[in-house]
Amino acid sequence: MKNRVVITGLGVVAPNGVGLTSFSEAIKSGASGITFFPELRDLNFSCQLGAKPSISEEKKREYFSELQLRNFNSSGILYGVIAGMDALKDAKITPANPEEDPLWDLGIIFGSGTSGVEKFREAINKIDAKNVRRLGSTSVAQTMTSGVSAYLGGLIGAGNMVTANSSACATGTEALLMGYEHIANGKAKYMLCGSTSDSGPYLWGGFDAMRVTTYKHNQEPNKVAGPMSSEASGFIPSSGAGAYLLESLTSAQERGATIYAEILGGAVNNGGQRIGGSMTAPNSVAVQKCIKDALQNAGVATDDIDYINGHLTATIKDPDEIKNWSLALNRRGAKFPYINSLKGMIGHCLAASGSIEIVSAILQLHEGFVFPNVNCKRIHPEIDALIASEKIPKQLQRVPLKIVAKASFGFGDVNACAIFKKI
Repeated sequence: MKNRVVITGLGVVAPNGVGLTSFSEAIKSGASGITFFPELRDLNFSCQLGAKPSISEEKKREYFSELQLRNFNSSGILYGVIAGMDALKDAKITPANPEEDPLWDLGIIFGSGTSGVEKFREAINKIDAKNVRRLGSTSVAQTMTSGVSAYLGGLIGAGNMVTANSSACATGTEALLMGYEHIANGKAKYMLCGSTSDSGPYLWGGFDAMRVTTYKHNQEPNKVAGPMSSEASGFIPSSGAGAYLLESLTSAQERGATIYAEILGGAVNNGGQRIGGSMTAPNSVAVQKCIKDALQNAGVATDDIDYINGHLTATIKDPDEIKNWSLALNRRGAKFPYINSLKGMIGHCLAASGSIEIVSAILQLHEGFVFPNVNCKRIHPEIDALIASEKIPKQLQRVPLKIVAKASFGFGDVNACAIFKKI
């Protein structure tokens, strides 16, 4: 029999709040972390808006030594380490003593998209200038995909599997499900999972070139239409990290740990870039199958879902996502679950989107609320035809939630869906 798996620690580094308390207050009030970036204007970006966490030099030194910070400029690793260590602390688990054995029962799966973009740029410039010796000893660690899990592994003394995954926007949700399986099958006692994403023009530029980002209201970020809005014109690029500490229910009960939620199960699949799917667009058949498979794996009926934390990006694909949920759950109108999207407040955190949104979903489940959909005054008519307006709240709703769903859909036609339950 498989172990039941629960979440006992959370950590978050978001554009509208660093740390659980700040982040929780921000999402309840609908506070935005989106702002105008003069740098993007000077670089002739169409979208001159973005969002990234605010990390002071003092904050950095709570997690890194002066030696570690020397020649360090990977924002993704910075965000991931803070979120990961905060989740560990929230779960009341102490890192291994440097003079003792590693924590053999604690593993890490912490994903990223493109790691260390600034370090890559520095490397290119120095190599082109024939100054390769000046790159420093940390350039490899800061630019490898597993850099964030490697940093966390050293800080914690993790002795189980320490690895990274990379599945575009589905990375954080996929990491959670990988950790879930590892504990469910008895291969670890604890798994620290999550994802992170770098910030800045070298990462965001590709999306601007694809014209999937918004070009409106560059000087007025508070007016940008959010997900599910009839005026939605593209997403706002952003960055950050989210993390969660997973362990077996038995272990959590023995420790007297705070249990935020139980992970009932989930599913990961790929649309194969067929039947309308492509590198950048989801195959609706695969999306619906992923949701249905997640429910079956979790042993949950379609009518049991109280709330959906959507992937919803404020693009032309929002109506398709809602239609897929409606068909997969066979629910519409007033019978459709509550649904919201965090991207209206913090933009699209790319590889970190799933993990930060999972933290927001778990907080809502644990505390019994649904945060407001920001800048969604007029719902897209195709969405309005499928969902009763009260299920897309514009104000904070206090709602006792029991079972919630979170899905992420990413480049490469990748899909991931996880189901959580309040204990």
